[in-house]
Amino acid sequence: MQGETVTKTTEPKRPAPEVVRDAVREAILNGTMPEGTQLRQDELAEQFGTSRIPVREALRQLETEGLVKIEPNRGAIVTSLSVTDVLEMLDIRIALECHALRLALPNMAEEDLTLASEILESYNREPDPASWGPMNWRFHWTLYAPCQRPRLLTMIEANYGHVNRFVRTQVSLAAGKERPQREHQRLLEFCRNGRIEEAVSLLEAHIEQTQKSVRASQRHRA
Repeated sequence: MQGETVTKTTEPKRPAPEVVRDAVREAILNGTMPEGTQLRQDELAEQFGTSRIPVREALRQLETEGLVKIEPNRGAIVTSLSVTDVLEMLDIRIALECHALRLALPNMAEEDLTLASEILESYNREPDPASWGPMNWRFHWTLYAPCQRPRLLTMIEANYGHVNRFVRTQVSLAAGKERPQREHQRLLEFCRNGRIEEAVSLLEAHIEQTQKSVRASQRHRA
């Protein structure tokens, strides 16, 4: 209206290294940049409209996260994971996620349980296997979020991202989603009824099944 001044609120501009780091990290974790991909600084700088200095800083940060390795004369390479690495990370998943679930369960509200149930219903209806992984993660994250431990949740998310980029390409989808979904429904039921020990035990067995699938995949590839 006449005489009024409209003040636009804008989000603060993120530092260029942070923008590059987050975008490259996402591309690595979702498989767009598979293991062994060479990350050229000049190409990334052109892609993000920045100089090579922020790109170099972003790659150094990703190296500390274990997602890239900076090699002499080759630059940054997306790291590969051995089966032994992944099995160890799945052990870490069990430790972190079971602890988070134990802490979260007493804090769960009906809204949390309803959201988890809705995710499982969507999961049941989804025919595309490529969508099952993200839905699976959303379900688990919904159960862990009430633990109210930001650092623990950050560790869980980072570890899951590392494991998932291997599991997504190495573990067969032949088992489908029937067994995981049965376990998800039981897990949700335990949470709804406040049965902490049963929920934690089932979650541990649930992740151990992924370990078995990784070992089976290794045998079949051999």
